Amino acid sequence: MNFLEIKAFSEALSHQVGVQLLRDFGQVQAAEKADGSLVTQSDRWADEQIRNAIAQTFPDHGVLSEEAEHQFPDREWCWIIDPLDGTTNFARGLPLWGISIALLYQGTPVFGYVHLPPLNQSFHGFWQGESGLDLPSGAFLNDKLIHSSQEALTRNHFFNLCARSTSVLKNPFPAKIRMLGVATYNLLTVAAGATMGGVEATPKIWDIAAVWAIVQAAGAVWYPLESEPIFPLKVGKDYSSRSFPTLVVSRENLVPVFEPLVRAIGNQ
Repeated sequence: MNFLEIKAFSEALSHQVGVQLLRDFGQVQAAEKADGSLVTQSDRWADEQIRNAIAQTFPDHGVLSEEAEHQFPDREWCWIIDPLDGTTNFARGLPLWGISIALLYQGTPVFGYVHLPPLNQSFHGFWQGESGLDLPSGAFLNDKLIHSSQEALTRNHFFNLCARSTSVLKNPFPAKIRMLGVATYNLLTVAAGATMGGVEATPKIWDIAAVWAIVQAAGAVWYPLESEPIFPLKVGKDYSSRSFPTLVVSRENLVPVFEPLVRAIGNQ
């Protein structure tokens, strides 16, 4: 496996899809799915374009996607895609949304690429973990190396919440709060050193697969808010309704600072 080619493929594909999504931005109607989230024709179009490109370029790889393929396949290599993360922002005209692409080896992400067309920002990262693969190293924003913040926490630093985690504000919070409306970007800002932490209460696997590789490659800490491990994914399991409550912090010693404040989110 040539991982520089994997990066080049993900970059070209996400940028190509992003050009059309920018044309559609703010011009499409959204419908409500069974789970209450929104979907547009742009989501479905982007999903199909990405799946078709993967099938043509990597015919022996599996695919898991938000809009079509929900059951994890029996393949050594599998892609997980969120063709449009931040659909509500996209449909309502807020210029913060992205395209998320992850590559998994034996059920665990080893590469992630997230492109945010309105911001002209692209994150990618390689994470060897316990895969035993010979991978490039590091996390990058627009091809520049990034690392999570090592600064001492103050009340002038940021922490990101999602819409379903606002209950944590019942107690005093040790940082300024931001809510971005895009699960991937919510956590990627930790990788970039812009925020000290972030929490997602109900992310699906396509929301977090690419980010899982990138944030750890950047030195950040991924802390699941439930006891069951996320990866490796299980062959044959349907991941359409499974949520993975997650805390990400910039370094290990911030886990005991933020985890008690957001712990209850894992029980939602």
